[in-house]
Amino acid sequence: MPYEVKPLPFTKELTGISKKTMDIHHGTLYTGYVNKSNAIEEGIKKADKAGANATYSEIGELKRQQSFAVNGVYLHEAYFNCLGGDGKPTGALVDWIKRDFGSYENWEADFKAAGMAARGWVILAYDFHKRKLCNYSADVHNQGGIWGCASLVVLDVYEHAYFIDFGANRKGYIDAFMANLNWKAVNETHKVLITQCGAK
Repeated sequence: MPYEVKPLPFTKELTGISKKTMDIHHGTLYTGYVNKSNAIEEGIKKADKAGANATYSEIGELKRQQSFAVNGVYLHEAYFNCLGGDGKPTGALVDWIKRDFGSYENWEADFKAAGMAARGWVILAYDFHKRKLCNYSADVHNQGGIWGCASLVVLDVYEHAYFIDFGANRKGYIDAFMANLNWKAVNETHKVLITQCGAK
């Protein structure tokens, strides 16, 4: 089944993050990842599998770039899903955050610090190995992700996410992201994690 460009899951104007940033920069990049993911999958179907080689082969390069493109799709969709709310933390996920980080404030401080330190993404994830929530960061779509985790809150800290609105003020952008967090949406993701994956 081919990847599809999904509409933004919110319609409200974000506070501090412009429509230009969301539509032109995120939208253009996201659409590009969707298109390239589909093109790569078609390429993999036709590639010479018998010539696979770890030094260089068409199938090897396609597989490597597939992880970058597909993660570009999934991470952007998770990021969009987090936005469009009023930023007020509510719901069962907040209780889990307090359980695993000691307090909501501890989690937020750690999440924001990861956002200042990362080059690409910050993810509040449920780690199935540890059976708890963790903040992880990734410098590139396909480097730094932790296997065996499910993402709940995803923050994009690539420069395209904030330079139009905030210049080099990444801290201001992260504060705006937090103020626009859609806790209803992330609690729905959390509910799926419990009902379908048995997380606790």
